[in-house]
Amino acid sequence: MDEARVKAAVGRIEGYRRGFEVAFAEYFAGLVAAGVEGPGGSRYPRECVELLRDLSLRGGKRLRVALVYEAARLVTEEDVAGLAEAALSVELMQTYGLVHDDIIDDSSVRRGGPSTYYAYRERFPGQERKALGLAVLAGDLAWTLALRVLAEGKADPEVRMAMLQVQLRAGQDAVVGQLTDLERDTHPLPSRALLDAVTEFKSTRYSILAPLRFGLLAAGEDLDRYDERLRRYASLVGRYEQMRDDYLDLFADQAALGKSAGADLRAGRRTYVVCAILEAATAAEQAEVEAALADPHGTAETIARVREIAQRHGVDARLRAEMRRIAEAASAEAGTWRGQWRGQWREEAVGFFELLPLWSVDRTR
Repeated sequence: MDEARVKAAVGRIEGYRRGFEVAFAEYFAGLVAAGVEGPGGSRYPRECVELLRDLSLRGGKRLRVALVYEAARLVTEEDVAGLAEAALSVELMQTYGLVHDDIIDDSSVRRGGPSTYYAYRERFPGQERKALGLAVLAGDLAWTLALRVLAEGKADPEVRMAMLQVQLRAGQDAVVGQLTDLERDTHPLPSRALLDAVTEFKSTRYSILAPLRFGLLAAGEDLDRYDERLRRYASLVGRYEQMRDDYLDLFADQAALGKSAGADLRAGRRTYVVCAILEAATAAEQAEVEAALADPHGTAETIARVREIAQRHGVDARLRAEMRRIAEAASAEAGTWRGQWRGQWREEAVGFFELLPLWSVDRTR
């Protein structure tokens, strides 16, 4: 990769992140200032917003935000109405997904802090049913806020409606993907087609494809012209990103990961990594992995043992190579935009989408 171009692209991502962090904090401050007290002065709605704010502002690279803005930059360098609200919406959608994922997986840690579910459990010790209900409602609130911010955005009314339709469909697909994800984990060894389908519905469509659509819609483009190419790119990016997340869950340092290592094993999740290990392992090793999948309280030693099995069979190296191949395919797909829409899409922005997969696949967190 051209180091200068990579540095420039990473600089743009960091710029989007910094600007968005300020805007996100201001957004939540506005929610609190506007008053979210419930009937009769209930304090629970305000506490819910505070927990959502705490989780949301723990950050990350904000790649979804970068996708929104860079998609608009494919066609214009001008400021575009509606992009700020679209960026808020995709990150509120992410918060919604994280809250519910942590309930489903019974995860205590998220982004280096307590999950919303466990924050409620700490507030209400011995009242797990109440904590569960409050956490579910917190996720629901994040979802409604994601829609509201689009509906009240600065884009033209027809653009806002188109964005709402994109987000509603993305939300539906994410729920369908989560349902299929739970079904996937009932299969002894899910097929690769099923793993890819779960990734497509559960994460790719809301986390990659929707931001791309938002940016182009805000810039006044007709999605029908581009959607097939966008889908191909998003599917490849979503696949290597999910494989990367699965890989890091087992092989990354816990401090770098921001959550407990081996969380997928403890949750009984048959991820890309777990399935690759089961395919490569001996019968005796498969039994060990299955035992780990059945134990929600698996120890660090158990996780280390599964990691050792994977490394003995070269699963870690094969997965890294496959992620690299998929990232390269995504980069090549973006490169076809240059010839397809020469003179219509800006070279600099096309180059960003070419570089993003190759940079992103090597990130350690």
